[in-house]
Amino acid sequence: MLLNYFKIAFRNLLKSKGFSVINITGLSIGMASAILIILWINHEVQYDQFHEKKDRIYEAWNRSTFSNKLQSWNTTPKILAKAMQQDLPEVEKTARVNWQDNYLLTVGEKSVAIDGNVVDSTFLDVFSFPLSKGNVATALQDPHSMVITEKLARNLFGDENPMGKIVKLNNSENFTVTGVAKDLPDNSRFKFEFLIPWAYQRTIGNDDENWGNNSTRTYVLLKQNASFDAAQQKMKGMRKKYDPSEPEGEMFLYPISRWRLYSSFENGVESGGLIEFVRIFCSIAFFILLIACINFMNLSTARSEKRAKEVGIRKVVGAQKGNLIAQFLGESVLIALIAGLLSLMIVQLSLPAFNNLTRKHLIVDYSSMSFWLAFLSFVILTGVIAGSYPAFYLSSFRPTSVLKGTFRKIRALVTPRKVLVVVQFSFAIILIMSTIVVRKQLKHAQDRQTGYEKDNLGYHFLTGDLEKNYLLVKQELLASGIASSVSKTSAPLTEGWSDSWGFEWAGKAPGDKTDFDRFCVDESLAKTAGLQLVKGRDFDLQQFPTDSLAILLNESAAKAMGFKDPIGQLIRDNGKEWHVVGVFRDFILHSPFYPTRPMVVEGAKGWFNVIHMKLNGNNGMAANLKNMEQIFKKYNPAYPFDFKFVDEEYANKFEDEKRIATLSGLFAALTIFISCLGLFGLATYMTSTRVKEIGVRKVLGASVGSITSLLSKDFIKLVAVSFVIAAPIAWYAMSKWLDDYPYRTALEWWLFAIAGLLALMIALVTVSFQAIKAAIANPVHSLRSE
Repeated sequence: MLLNYFKIAFRNLLKSKGFSVINITGLSIGMASAILIILWINHEVQYDQFHEKKDRIYEAWNRSTFSNKLQSWNTTPKILAKAMQQDLPEVEKTARVNWQDNYLLTVGEKSVAIDGNVVDSTFLDVFSFPLSKGNVATALQDPHSMVITEKLARNLFGDENPMGKIVKLNNSENFTVTGVAKDLPDNSRFKFEFLIPWAYQRTIGNDDENWGNNSTRTYVLLKQNASFDAAQQKMKGMRKKYDPSEPEGEMFLYPISRWRLYSSFENGVESGGLIEFVRIFCSIAFFILLIACINFMNLSTARSEKRAKEVGIRKVVGAQKGNLIAQFLGESVLIALIAGLLSLMIVQLSLPAFNNLTRKHLIVDYSSMSFWLAFLSFVILTGVIAGSYPAFYLSSFRPTSVLKGTFRKIRALVTPRKVLVVVQFSFAIILIMSTIVVRKQLKHAQDRQTGYEKDNLGYHFLTGDLEKNYLLVKQELLASGIASSVSKTSAPLTEGWSDSWGFEWAGKAPGDKTDFDRFCVDESLAKTAGLQLVKGRDFDLQQFPTDSLAILLNESAAKAMGFKDPIGQLIRDNGKEWHVVGVFRDFILHSPFYPTRPMVVEGAKGWFNVIHMKLNGNNGMAANLKNMEQIFKKYNPAYPFDFKFVDEEYANKFEDEKRIATLSGLFAALTIFISCLGLFGLATYMTSTRVKEIGVRKVLGASVGSITSLLSKDFIKLVAVSFVIAAPIAWYAMSKWLDDYPYRTALEWWLFAIAGLLALMIALVTVSFQAIKAAIANPVHSLRSE
């Protein structure tokens, strides 16, 4: 029986090659799209879920009110770990992790600049980063020990055993390799290539017990069977206990299961995060697959007259409805299997481009039995969904009507087939509208004035000997004509590395906790970056030596401090008294999608990490870079030359939105393509059933245009109905999405009109192709049998 069903299924596939190709192509593209999205979703959901003790791992967070808003952040005082060990009996271990930084590692004549972290010796015990060599318990005990990854070990030592070898860090300190960690999974927040112990921080004086210095991340491993609620309650009071300056502040523990997807807070309360994108793409995967299944349903039911007599005869000879349903579902599962295997080929071919787009390293593990079980389940589910409606529809035919030749299609105003076409195009139009809005929001932010001049502006980090040789480097850059201005700063102009609510000034209201971005520069920031001064002047240490304790304010900071005349005002910060010498227009330091914040720029008594340079535009850029590299190598020979352009770094701020726009556009195009495949198939079949009618109309004088209109208008009406349904849904969804951006574009009616017209034109072209073909055919051929 089963063999007979398979024979019939294959015969039907071969008999209707055109429809089979459309069905299999649509299903395979839909399945491939869904598989790619599922791979991405699985990658995101599994972030840091490979740690063996994940159910007991938490991160310490702060929560307090600043700028009249309850804010949450995950940097903590360095002393917190010790205090938690003392005050929380539920804590088994704590592990601090500093911000990842780039270090120079040297072995003999070989040097590499690579990312690493300073961590507590307990880090490898809390988190599951297994060692291929070394002991987890002792690998980071010595202040000058080092754990490196297998990748770094191959880079530094080749095939030699790295254990016990000496590595020089930043050309100053020697470290002994005491462990080799297996290469890190791609889906982890930790991206280090080596680890050095926190004990080293203490030997160089970088450890402190200041509760106001929130500069590190603190992780907690609770004891087995310990009460999380009890630990959380005690955690809340630690800020008040140890930091009297923060009477409103509190701390809390945040579980590892929510770090990646949910760690976005609004007014102190968890408000989603990446989980929103996971849900959106999960919906997209479902609907793309559903649209492919709808194609199958529509084409199968449209061709029902071809199978009607087969059903009638089977029922007459004793076939039950259940047998027919099983047969038709089996056929659809077979088609789904063929489409599924084709979809794997599509996935494999498109995976490199998809990885490049999403910046992931997604793979299909063909050696995994669980993958094949999941794939088979996916194929069967797709086949059942696609074949369910046709199976029940075809098996419901009455044999008497079919065999008498009185079986006819239902010509009703609303039919399941029409509903399915409307569903298809509604989702396609929603995606088109969403893509247009996302791209408009992206352009809206890109067109925003930055507040400084990005052209020919770049920077280089103060690595190695650049700090002590800064003045020499600056003099040569200016004397050689490579740069027209050079400034030393605390951070790149595109990033905010420091903020504070502890500034003091005359007239400050009691309890004022306005949070200010804090930046440092030695001199000439306005000249180097092209800032627009609205009051006062720039820093100038040559003319005004006291500018080392000068300060600049942006307009928002001057307003927040309530200064009518800011010049000459005194501001206290970090135990120093700074005098205001100028006010500049706000510039974008953080995200271009958010308003600028109050900002203070402190003078040469601050701290520095970066050299900014305004390059001479009269020179060729290649020549500038070549000559600049020679100067940097002269004064900092051990470190690589790594110059970054501000305009390129600023452009990176739009990467996430660009990715969303590209992905939504890609899936919109695929959805339209799959929908049009189905529409093309339906138009082809409907046209073939009306060949004689078309012939008669042509003989009676009907024009090609009128026949084309006759055959197309029903489909166009369905697309128009889809637009009416899709427009309000898309408007609501995009309104909710734009709510996350304080600086956002307007939702205008013409955006939706363009999407509707685009969908209408695509559908018209798809249907008209078959309609025109039928309309220009010679009526003699269609009427010959009469």
